[in-house]
Amino acid sequence: MSKGHFSHLLRGVWMLWMCKAVGVDGTDSKLWEVPTASFTSSANLSASRWEQNCQSGHRQERITADTPPRLDGTWVSTRCEVRPGPEFLTRSYTFHSSRHFQALQHYYKDSGCQEPAYSLMIRGKLRLRQASWITRGATEAEHHLSEVSVVVHSPAAKQRLASVLPSACVGLTLGRVVPGEPLELYNTRAGRGCLQALGFSMMEMGLIRVETQHQSHGGKVQELLLGDVHTDWTQRTQYRPTGYQQPLQNARHHTHPCPVCALVYRSSEQRPPVLPRSTAAPLSLTGSWVSGRCETRPNILFVTRDFTFDPEQHAWQGVYRHYSDPVCSQPTFTLRASGHYAQGNPSAKVSGATEFVFKVARVGVTALDGPTAALLNGTRPGKCGRAGGWRVGVEQDLTPTDGCSLLGIKLPHKEYELFKTELDDRNQPLLFIGERPTDGYSPDRPQRRPTSFQAPMGLCRGGDAQPSRRFASGYNSKQVQLAAGGTQRLAQLVSLVLGSVLCSWVWVL
Repeated sequence: MSKGHFSHLLRGVWMLWMCKAVGVDGTDSKLWEVPTASFTSSANLSASRWEQNCQSGHRQERITADTPPRLDGTWVSTRCEVRPGPEFLTRSYTFHSSRHFQALQHYYKDSGCQEPAYSLMIRGKLRLRQASWITRGATEAEHHLSEVSVVVHSPAAKQRLASVLPSACVGLTLGRVVPGEPLELYNTRAGRGCLQALGFSMMEMGLIRVETQHQSHGGKVQELLLGDVHTDWTQRTQYRPTGYQQPLQNARHHTHPCPVCALVYRSSEQRPPVLPRSTAAPLSLTGSWVSGRCETRPNILFVTRDFTFDPEQHAWQGVYRHYSDPVCSQPTFTLRASGHYAQGNPSAKVSGATEFVFKVARVGVTALDGPTAALLNGTRPGKCGRAGGWRVGVEQDLTPTDGCSLLGIKLPHKEYELFKTELDDRNQPLLFIGERPTDGYSPDRPQRRPTSFQAPMGLCRGGDAQPSRRFASGYNSKQVQLAAGGTQRLAQLVSLVLGSVLCSWVWVL
């Protein structure tokens, strides 16, 4: 898909949201006004915490989100985070009522965050602006940095920084720095060239959401979602986020147990946390895996994922359920894809991860409202499923037409992926699938393979371990190649195209 075509689709989505903003309930509410009411959802969390086939593992907590968000306090990482690159880090962010913030970012040599390399101490000021009209449920903000310092923790890290930073940034200073001593990289009188050389950016502060999970026993867990980091290193310092990173949790209201939370909270720039070695989990995909939360993707996507793997047949099936709201309570359409996969070598970039190649052989789409079904019925015969056969709530198989030209789906399709499994603090298995490229391109060649991960998925022990026979049959397992996570791109295209055309539909009516 060309960048021009992708940009055209993005403009369509913007138009769609403007259409919605103009005609919401016939009210005259201002688009840029931050509502003060708390948004509450007691949504059917079988769709957000666990899918329908995981009712036994379903959590019944209620989720609320205040707008504008209440940020006061300290928010910490719950695990070793992996950013594109890859970069391995933990974060501890403290916000004060004066609007000032202090952020600690600890970077590591390894994917387990056990070998600290250097830490960044960031100070600045944050101003909340208005409710985002691009990412529903989020608040836009502006940040102003006042100081950024680096503390090196090993001679090897010092050598790496010396090779990356321009001489004007460090001069003779870095050579005299000993581990544990701060070195100022930025202040209000200096430019940002040194920060850009590190690929450093706090653009994540541009998009903010705070969720509170009210648990059945009376406790609560608070999570801070900040803007996503662009998967292309060269774009991250300028990128304005429309999705989220993995959330930080409030140091006072976090999940239990959370040994990482305590270590990160007690850390400082001189004393970075050294995380305990995570319990090794052999890579086993057998069974059904589901989203643990309503996930937000760049370009206005709210989605839950449901994957089933059959290692004996090298078969997989993925279901993406798309929603119009940030708690995944208002479904819009479903995309179901399936095919085969081949397991490759251990990753040379991300320790503990494994390379895969996946093939998408079949895709089915279910329209969940009348305009979407009518739009699809308007396609030419042989271009997008059975012409005139689209009905609300009825899935159409796109395989006979080799996909759907209107939706940008072409079959078969192949992608290069990265998977990782580990056990959480309750010894429950988690599955990490490679992060989708921010620009919408497909990882259809080895050099585009992801180096970071999407939100983890949980194993549904009671689920059906066999992919749907209607979609999995008729393929030789030796044909294997393409990415389960790759259907995310197809889902993005579906959402973007429908957004563009449906807005025109509204204007025509």
